[in-house]
Amino acid sequence: MKKTLALIAIVAGCSISLPAQWPKYLESGAPRDAQGRVLMDGPTQHTADGRPDLTGDWMRADRDPPPPQLAGLTNRGAAGVAVERQTSPFPPDPKSPPLPTFWDIGANLPGGLPLTAWAAELKKNRMGTSSKDNPDANCLPMGITQFHMQPQPRKIIQTPALIAILYEANYGLRYIYTDGRSLPPQGEPTPWWYGYSAGRWEGDTLVVETNNLRGAESGPYDGWLDVNGSPYSNEARFIERFRRPIFGKLEIDVTVDDPKSYTKPFTVRINQRLQADEEPMEFICNENQQFRRRIKVD
Repeated sequence: MKKTLALIAIVAGCSISLPAQWPKYLESGAPRDAQGRVLMDGPTQHTADGRPDLTGDWMRADRDPPPPQLAGLTNRGAAGVAVERQTSPFPPDPKSPPLPTFWDIGANLPGGLPLTAWAAELKKNRMGTSSKDNPDANCLPMGITQFHMQPQPRKIIQTPALIAILYEANYGLRYIYTDGRSLPPQGEPTPWWYGYSAGRWEGDTLVVETNNLRGAESGPYDGWLDVNGSPYSNEARFIERFRRPIFGKLEIDVTVDDPKSYTKPFTVRINQRLQADEEPMEFICNENQQFRRRIKVD
């Protein structure tokens, strides 16, 4: 029972902000029908330099069921929790890499995550304490995959030399340099929550490589790929491939290359759906944060 309560507390910490709203402002240039509705399957727009424009407000598109302990608490029941906002998933893509879940990045990987002994023991310990050190629930910056899967929106701002991603969750801010620079050597800059990201265009796909991350060796709140605590180490390297095939869809294929944590690299796809005519809102996680007071772990 105590572990169930801890999971409820984690979901509460990860949940969407409740229904306050920004003023409605129509997105200029969006393809629309005669009634003014955005055509989500319309053509992708391009920037002045001919690149696909990834700019927009995005919400994770693929919803997944919560763990069995929370099966009856997904619609703001007694716990006052909403795990994910209603978004329409896209039709299945037979060519897609496996889709992760909010709880387990390897949920749909054939054979599961290729964990090393070190990573398997660490994940076991994290789950054994109901993921109480998950950075999301503790109002700390999350890892790249948790941010992509978090059920709060994110805003992408694209310029020729820099792409910024503003995450509503825990007010995260990430920079991706697209000015031609290379990744610095591992260990040269101080490792940080979001690491150091450099991107380049390969046709219509933005390829982003990230290293110098704060891995699980840095502390209990570091190196989390998902809520269950699948870890990554200081040696991890992420390769993300961003592609916008239609106006309303963003595909992010994420490859995790981390020999200390996984016996081989693996890739998952995290789909995002455009939230047209909407804006992320200010979200101050520490305001009335009660996770640590409520959590009870044996």
